[in-house]
Amino acid sequence: MPEEEIPRFRLTTGIWFKMSRFTGGLSVARCCHIRPSPALCCVLMLYLHAGGTVALQVTSTGPQTMQKALGESVILGCEYSTGPSDVGELDIEWTMVSPDITQKDQLILSFMGGTKYDHSTGALAEGVDFVAADPSQGDASIKISSLAASDAGTYQCKVKKGPGVDTRKVTLVVLVRPSEPKCKLVGSEKVGGALSLQCQSSEGSTPLSYIWRKGSEELLPSNVTQNSVTGELFITNHSESTQGMYVCEVRNAVGIERCRFRLQAIKPPNRSGVIVGTFVGGLLLVLLLLLFIWFLFCLWDKRQSEKEDLANDVRLDVPSPLSRPPSRALSRPPSWALSRPPSRALSRPPSWASGRRSDWAHSSFKNPSITRSLASDSIAGSFSTGRKSPDSWLLGARLESRGSYAV
Repeated sequence: MPEEEIPRFRLTTGIWFKMSRFTGGLSVARCCHIRPSPALCCVLMLYLHAGGTVALQVTSTGPQTMQKALGESVILGCEYSTGPSDVGELDIEWTMVSPDITQKDQLILSFMGGTKYDHSTGALAEGVDFVAADPSQGDASIKISSLAASDAGTYQCKVKKGPGVDTRKVTLVVLVRPSEPKCKLVGSEKVGGALSLQCQSSEGSTPLSYIWRKGSEELLPSNVTQNSVTGELFITNHSESTQGMYVCEVRNAVGIERCRFRLQAIKPPNRSGVIVGTFVGGLLLVLLLLLFIWFLFCLWDKRQSEKEDLANDVRLDVPSPLSRPPSRALSRPPSWALSRPPSRALSRPPSWASGRRSDWAHSSFKNPSITRSLASDSIAGSFSTGRKSPDSWLLGARLESRGSYAV
């Protein structure tokens, strides 16, 4: 920085003193010739450091880089003090420094002549303002509300009051808080096996750090390891000692979130019991299948019996055709029936039925319709049984011939 020399001063103590002024304020003087004692010179230098400020200076302290979460608010400090020689008009400017040195910086907010001027555009125009109601009282700090990702950058505060001038730069980093992670199991919870628990957050500014804990215990079991970058927890030889509640924490510079997972230890089933259960189940299945087949067979047999009974009933209920004249084969008995004399059993009825039978026969021979019906029934009965009875043929022939005579 350019240095402006001020003539030497000789104090009454005999100390030769030379001061130099830097741009924006006076620096401490340096001793050139010390005649009385070196201690007196050092005391004078400390005095000038403590209260000898005679020019404008930005006095805000704090980190040069600030990290804030998305949506939060931040205050960028710019407190200043002036000296007796600063008699010019106060001018305060806040700008966002362009990362490209070939581009102009963006003017955001200014204060000049007792008036505030807002030069910001977009979302920043609604959320930036001076913290103090009157920035001329030594506080030019600004507040940015509802931070967005576009608000990240380097901000510069410049305070001028002629002839003094000073600046301060602050870098603002806007980060995204980690979202609530999801814990899930990969593998089986059976005792003796290997498994892993995964913890993953879908949002959040990097770097993200994952930490697993088992309940309130600070240390994990000896057979459990974790990866703080990927969020995986590995368990080998799972047992009842490793079951319980596990908590995963994911964090970055602006936030922290958690998820929980309850891990159980499932004992494998008894193999002998599984074998016996399988055998019994298979046997029951076979028995049920046999019962079903037997039921189907009984149902089929019943239907077949019903069909046969129905066919027999229809065959017996069908009347003989009366309109069709009997054929010669039916009206004429066979030769063997004519040549053989009728048996006594057919020609003579029993003694107890002789009276009634004679009356019935006599009436039937007198009535041709009854005679024909008897002949037809006799012939149909022989056909239904499938056997040609000689007696039936003989009886039909005799009845037919007698009926014709009666007519």
